Amino acid sequence: MTARVLVVGASASGLTTVEALRRNGYPGGITVLGDESHAPYDRPPLSKQVLSGAWAPERASLRTPEVLAALEAEFVLGDPAVGLDRASRTVRTKSGRGLAADAIVLATGVRPRLLPGQQDLTGVHVLRTLADALALRDALSAATRLVIVGEGVLGSEIAATARTLGLDVTLAGPLPAPMATQVGPLVSGVLADLHTEHGVKLRLGNGVVGLTGQGGRVTGVRLATDEVLPADVVVVAIGATPATEWLEDSGLALGNGVVCDSRCRAAEGIYAVGDVARWHHEGLGRLIRLENRTNATEQAIAVAGTILGKDLAYTPVPYFWTDQYDAKIQVHGFLPVDAEVDVVEGDLTARRFVARYRSEGRVTGVLGWNMPKQARLRRQEIVDSLGVAAPTH
Repeated sequence: MTARVLVVGASASGLTTVEALRRNGYPGGITVLGDESHAPYDRPPLSKQVLSGAWAPERASLRTPEVLAALEAEFVLGDPAVGLDRASRTVRTKSGRGLAADAIVLATGVRPRLLPGQQDLTGVHVLRTLADALALRDALSAATRLVIVGEGVLGSEIAATARTLGLDVTLAGPLPAPMATQVGPLVSGVLADLHTEHGVKLRLGNGVVGLTGQGGRVTGVRLATDEVLPADVVVVAIGATPATEWLEDSGLALGNGVVCDSRCRAAEGIYAVGDVARWHHEGLGRLIRLENRTNATEQAIAVAGTILGKDLAYTPVPYFWTDQYDAKIQVHGFLPVDAEVDVVEGDLTARRFVARYRSEGRVTGVLGWNMPKQARLRRQEIVDSLGVAAPTH
């Protein structure tokens, strides 16, 4: 039995690893190392309930102090990891600590991508952490015009939240519609109509080349057409990169994440979970990396099982959701942008439907728009078609 486990990342996946170990009888020492000073909190509410002010910041906490204390784990917070010695399984921290363990779980997540010159201007925000959400909330309370760079899930959610706060919102990006990469042209077209009806100005189909500023403060967003979209506040939501820079001298295989085998093992006694993990999915026969809340939980549970002696490949059916205005969208499986899409339940025009995605004759995904139960029932088609693990949620 492993004597000590070190979890690097006080994230949802990191916390779930600890809880799964304890739930399954692990008696050894556990240390959780986090770069933020906060105890583990949930990220999906940041772009919605926390940003809108509907939730106080502490409501995003994943567990109460009492529940965390009952885990009998040591939480070392506000001290980022800066290096890993693979042979001795020792992590060095910014403050100079050296934390050794028999098993190390990497749960460091991702960092937002930035635009050139972004850090030289005030009024430009990203949204990844609780501090980011609170800073943006304060900025929006004193602003009129918001431009969001990035038409993916996060950018679309921020646009919806900002409109409910009454701001003038423009969504910019190179793709033709919101979430076009995530859900394909049919559903993203419906989403574009929804945002337009709620007053969001869509300036899509043109890339953003930079920001404009005056006196050190942002004044607008410059498109590839040389048009400038005026802004009091800008949010950059152009994706994220795995937080692996601290591992560059570790000897681990890095490439769009920490590269792992089908057991999410990066090296003997070293594992990766959540957004930072890129592992071999045996059902698909290739490496994949997922950035969603459900995977953070399920992968952590799988890795805890491996540490405790199980030997099972991690082969999930991905799942993510997004809430925008009155639309609740659930996605199961994989939605290739070139997939054949047909509406199998409900009505597209009524915005209550289930869409099925096929690629090369196989069902790869289903999407429910305000039909969560029906979408969940149809996910079995993905399991049958792709031969992956049965869904657990």
